[in-house]
Amino acid sequence: MARTPTTTPAPATPSHEDEVLIREIDEAVREDALFTFMRDHGIKVLGVILLGLAGLGGYLIWDHYAEKALEEQSETLISALDYMDRRDFKTASEKVAPLLADDASPAARAAARFLQAAAALEEGNNDKATGLFKEIAADAEAPPALRDLARVRDVSLNFDRMKPADVIAQLSPLAKPGSAYFGSAAELVAMAHLEAGNRAEAGKLFAAIAKDEDLPETLRSRARQMAGLMGVDAIVDVKKLLKDEGVTDDAPEAPEANAGNTAAAE
Repeated sequence: MARTPTTTPAPATPSHEDEVLIREIDEAVREDALFTFMRDHGIKVLGVILLGLAGLGGYLIWDHYAEKALEEQSETLISALDYMDRRDFKTASEKVAPLLADDASPAARAAARFLQAAAALEEGNNDKATGLFKEIAADAEAPPALRDLARVRDVSLNFDRMKPADVIAQLSPLAKPGSAYFGSAAELVAMAHLEAGNRAEAGKLFAAIAKDEDLPETLRSRARQMAGLMGVDAIVDVKKLLKDEGVTDDAPEAPEANAGNTAAAE
């Protein structure tokens, strides 16, 4: 006997009233969940928001005063430089004295010491200038470029009183191609090697200086001559060197060459 096929009845489509009721229930559940969350964690959330706003406000206030302080420090340095240009070194040194305080920015503090060192040198007070250069070099917060410059200036000022080994130890890290102070540091280190009797190392450094086209020509020329005395070839392009020195190749052709050229033309 054949069985009567059965079919699954299609789900009934909810009526409009059912959809409205479902949405109301869903919204009520969401509101209840939000209420429960705010009841349990609302104070914490509010506290986090208030702390964030307070932190942002504090940062904006700090940034405003920090920027204002930097502007004042810059104005002080510019004013001191104006006095230096007028050769009023005493006033320039006094002008930057407030920038030596700990609350000044490290860069402004280092710049102020450089200005005071320059004023001391103009007054002939080398010991004071040396002390200021050493303070800059020892300031861990100062920009590295200014610390390196202070080290070079200190050694150049006291080279005659220093042992060659001390000069080499202090400036060798800066006496490498690519260093911002390669020219000055390498020349001092080369001279220290020369005084120590190490002519080979001195010659290499002098040659490296002479071949560095980014350095001033006066320094390169001096290093080229010193390298030659050490027996080291420091000339890369002879023709370019002659041209830079103002030497032109105006020598007349040899008579034999002229005769040969005439015969060939006939």
